[in-house]
Order: sequence, then structure tokens, then C-alpha cells
Amino acid sequence: MTTETIQVEGMSCDHCKHAVESALTNLNGVSSADVSLEDNNVTVNYDETDVSFDNMKDAIEDQGYDVK
Repeated sequence: MTTETIQVEGMSCDHCKHAVESALTNLNGVSSADVSLEDNNVTVNYDETDVSFDNMKDAIEDQGYDVK
């Protein structure tokens, strides 16, 4: 398992938090995702053999948020 913190812009409320966490945890290989609205990031635990950073970035951006 790998843990990565991804900077995400545009999140401001519980709906944003839920949207990003759900999009990530629905990906095969992601075991958990924890959004910090204060820090504008999401910490993701994942299996790098099943999912790539680009897959996670795409899932976040599909929800309307920007990955930095």
C-alpha cells in the first residue's frame, strides 16, 4: 500500500468532501480517501499496482475540482 497526499482546489463544504472521497474510493485499488477541507488536500491509501496517480487525478477532476 502507498499513501499519497494530493492537493485539490475548489473544495469548500461537506458535499465537496463526500464527492471527492466517494470518487476515489470507488476506484479499484483505493482503500481509503480522507479529505481535509482546511488543508485543501486528500490523503489516499492505495495499491499502486491497481490504480495510478493519473486515475485518481481524473476521478477528482471529473467531480469538478482541480488537482495541483
